[in-house]
Amino acid sequence: MQEAEHNINLQEIPRTPGIYKFFSNSSIIYIGKAKNLKSRVSSYFGNSLKDRKTQKIKLLTDKIETFSTSSEAEALLLEQSLIKENLPRFNILLRDDKTYPYIHFSMSHKFPSISMKRSKHSVSSNFFGPFISMHAVKTTIKDIQKIYQVRNCSDSTFSNRSRPCIEHQMRRCSAPCVMKVNAMDYALDIESAQSYLSSSGKKTKHLLTDQMEKLAYKQDFEQANIIKQRIASLELLQQAQSVNNKLTSVDFFACTSSHGKTGACILSIRDGKIRGTKTYYFKDDLLGEVDLLLESLIFTYYQNKFSLPEKIVFTMKSNHPELIKESILLKFHQSVQVLNRFPSGSKSIAKLAILNANQVIENKLQKSEKYGHAISSLSSQLGLIADDIKIEGIDVSHHSGSHAVASIVHFSNQGAEKKFYRLYDIPEKYSGNDVGSLIHVLERRLKRRNENPLPDILLVDGGKPQLNAAIKVFVNVNFKPPIILSIVKGSNRIRATETILSEHGIIEFPTKNTGFLLLQQIRDESHRFAITSNRKKKNKAIRYSALDNVSGLGVVKKKSLLNHFKSLKRIKDASIHEMCMVKGISIKLAKEIQKTL
Repeated sequence: MQEAEHNINLQEIPRTPGIYKFFSNSSIIYIGKAKNLKSRVSSYFGNSLKDRKTQKIKLLTDKIETFSTSSEAEALLLEQSLIKENLPRFNILLRDDKTYPYIHFSMSHKFPSISMKRSKHSVSSNFFGPFISMHAVKTTIKDIQKIYQVRNCSDSTFSNRSRPCIEHQMRRCSAPCVMKVNAMDYALDIESAQSYLSSSGKKTKHLLTDQMEKLAYKQDFEQANIIKQRIASLELLQQAQSVNNKLTSVDFFACTSSHGKTGACILSIRDGKIRGTKTYYFKDDLLGEVDLLLESLIFTYYQNKFSLPEKIVFTMKSNHPELIKESILLKFHQSVQVLNRFPSGSKSIAKLAILNANQVIENKLQKSEKYGHAISSLSSQLGLIADDIKIEGIDVSHHSGSHAVASIVHFSNQGAEKKFYRLYDIPEKYSGNDVGSLIHVLERRLKRRNENPLPDILLVDGGKPQLNAAIKVFVNVNFKPPIILSIVKGSNRIRATETILSEHGIIEFPTKNTGFLLLQQIRDESHRFAITSNRKKKNKAIRYSALDNVSGLGVVKKKSLLNHFKSLKRIKDASIHEMCMVKGISIKLAKEIQKTL
């Protein structure tokens, strides 16, 4: 790629806050904001090493325009607006063509109804949302009807009613269609319902309590009792739906990366209830510019004052939470706490947001992408050039030295390839000898390399003795042997603390490196395959052994003997007294066992 001819004079760029636009052939390719425009724009054209994206922007840019603002917060709002309008190729773009459900009040009608409407953005103050799922909208409408008895029928149904419908009988509608409620009282119910949507449950309860006390003071006890029932309904709803009473109005923003992709999740809590989740998937790893990602998410997600929570919590560290707070205040004239820490009692909810951010990557990734990225990462770490490498994992399993088997599992950039899995019976002379068993199996594997080619990497479970034993098998071969690695269990067997060893020493892996995670998966799979086979072999031995020939020894007593002594050999060596220690084994039966064996 050739560098564009720059029509750029950095001396003309002011040192004020503002936004900058980078052009290539008259098209905007990137829009950014800065506290100091000159300093920020100049950083693109210095001699220091740039990441791949910044380097491409530098090479393509042939023109720059700047626009000054009075503050960085103003610059952020202008930046987000211009990005949505121009969709520059190098900006984080949250393209979202979906419509989202809103709660709508038909305020042009004398007796407004409540309903769900879909829209990309709210189009008037009569829209409340967006909600993240239809279920959340339907549940909320049902809640409002239980408390305020607002109608949800269409205008045509309303005008054709001659008697109350079933909603009125269920006490979810005050039946304005047949004048069971006057227009003024109904208008107050609509106002209260909207207040319920735009405030916390505590505030709504406080307003209702005030209203009830005023009615009681005026001795309007019938109406006061209706309000009392509404308060009871509200309390019942809050108790039934609350997952965390400490969280009244919080939105969690979680961003994670895996396999070179990024997942984001926004999880909304209102009145201790999960109102819903919204997820995004990005084809690049954007955590290197997490502040830009968070800013894009914030100003795409919040469309109006109603949708704002009391607190916004980031599960990853933002470098500029105060800037986001200031920008929200500037745009919506409402103060919101922006936190880099979890509020009290919110850790489990934050973990749920992180889980969903991770899950959106797993859901979108094809198997080949997932394993291809992991193998590419592993190749890079080991200094290999090819990305289509094959890996085999080997594990030995036995039960106190008996029924020993070894497994070999096979992985490629398509994941586990079970048609290449192999099981090996370990001769009795190697039982309990893990190193000897490993050498025996690898020698057998080596002999069959022509019909079943050896992998590029061979992973053994164990420490230096196992590693050295595996290396020794391939010392005198006349071809390039596989790279031999061993994986050593971490302290207290805690995952992610394992050590990867090679003949050159420890290989340092970041704990979240996908190549490292792949090695863990291969170890776990070889262990699962080996131990499953070991158990089958043991169970078969229990069913079919020399003990079957003992007169008077049934299945239960035979199983008890094997569980106690662990092997047939130990039973043979046991004394009459030792056998009688097992439940159900008498002296007579012990003598019969000894005689038969």
